[in-house]
Amino acid sequence: MVIHDRYRLESILGRGVMGHVWQGRDLPLDRPVAVKTVAAELLAVASSRDAARARFGRETRAAARLDHANVATVFDASITDDTCCLVMELIDGTTLEYLFDQQEDGRFNVPSAAAVAAQLCAGLSAVHRAGLVHRDLKTQNVMVRRDGVVKILDFGLVKLLGDTDPRLTMTGEGVGNLICASPELLAGRDPLDGRSDLYAVGCLLHHMLTGETPFPTDQPALLASHHLASPPPLVADAGARVPRDLQNLITALLAKRPDDRPASAAEVYAGLAPHLPEPDPGLAVSWTPPEDPRRPFLVPQGPMPL
Repeated sequence: MVIHDRYRLESILGRGVMGHVWQGRDLPLDRPVAVKTVAAELLAVASSRDAARARFGRETRAAARLDHANVATVFDASITDDTCCLVMELIDGTTLEYLFDQQEDGRFNVPSAAAVAAQLCAGLSAVHRAGLVHRDLKTQNVMVRRDGVVKILDFGLVKLLGDTDPRLTMTGEGVGNLICASPELLAGRDPLDGRSDLYAVGCLLHHMLTGETPFPTDQPALLASHHLASPPPLVADAGARVPRDLQNLITALLAKRPDDRPASAAEVYAGLAPHLPEPDPGLAVSWTPPEDPRRPFLVPQGPMPL
């Protein structure tokens, strides 16, 4: 199928409540792309069409405002009465969720976990600087390219700072992922800022280092209760050993009150810097085959401002 006389949809990469993500091809430029489309049934009913188009429009505008190595690049977008599509770079890699299965005991070592988290913070620094909050960071929305570059995906739940339109922020919109949801996001507090995303980074760091989520349960109500009230677990509780300063950083990221967390993604990046892998100068002067996707990029992009 070809849409807008330009993009050929070849195979489905993923399905969600809002629609599908396809692997496609930009025919005039002959390059692979990822194409996100809104489910046809949402556009067929007048009562849901306006909400779907508004949410999709918000996502496309938010994603298009970002230009950073650690955020998936938007190429094109179209919103019409019968078609909504977002065209993005097709990332040659795999999700962070899949990589857990490739690690010994399901755990990342400290340098690898720090490299992934540092790149997330680098990307989030651009997201927050643009006045956005992602709100849906999770293992499925983080991809590691074959050369090790980490990419943040899916701005379907992104929130513009200061956005008070009740049609877009109503409780019924739902939380995309309870596993990494901050207490203030679960409680529906406003205003929401970038420190909510930093809580998610803390959840992902704990998960990478221990092989399990901070509050492992499959009961949504219990999980939400843990995020809201239970003290953050220590990495050592899961049998993993990390440097004391890294544990202190994770504990701060998982603080219940945003004011008790680091103030910015750049601050978290600085805290992770001592634990990043030692760079290998030989990589700059010798040809190497494509990086193993399990090995995060050795020199993560730095956040701005440094």
